[in-house]
Amino acid sequence: MGKPDKYVGINNDLHGGMTTIGKIIRDAWVFELIPESETCEGWNLAGIDALLQKVNAEWDKYGCLVSNLPDELRQRHERIHGEALERARAAGWSGETETDDET
Repeated sequence: MGKPDKYVGINNDLHGGMTTIGKIIRDAWVFELIPESETCEGWNLAGIDALLQKVNAEWDKYGCLVSNLPDELRQRHERIHGEALERARAAGWSGETETDDET
C-alpha cells in the first residue's frame, strides 16, 4: 500500500495535527496565507509544498523567530499553536514521538 496522494486535513491528521504538515498549515493561518477554516483536506502534496514555500518566505522576513514577529502576528501564533497543543494533548499526544530518537 502506497502513500496517500491527498492530505487528510489537519483535523484528521495524526497526533491531533502535530505533524510537519500540520505545522505548515498552522503557520499559514498565522500569516493569513489561508483562512483558519481551511484544513487543506484533499490537497495534493504539490499544493502543500507550494504553501510551505509561502510560509518559509514569511518566516524569512522575521529571521524564523517567533520573538521577531510583530505583536499581532506573535499573538496570533501563540493563540493558534496554543490551541493546537491543547487539542493534541486532549487527544493523547504528549510530544514524545518527536523526541524518541534523541535518547
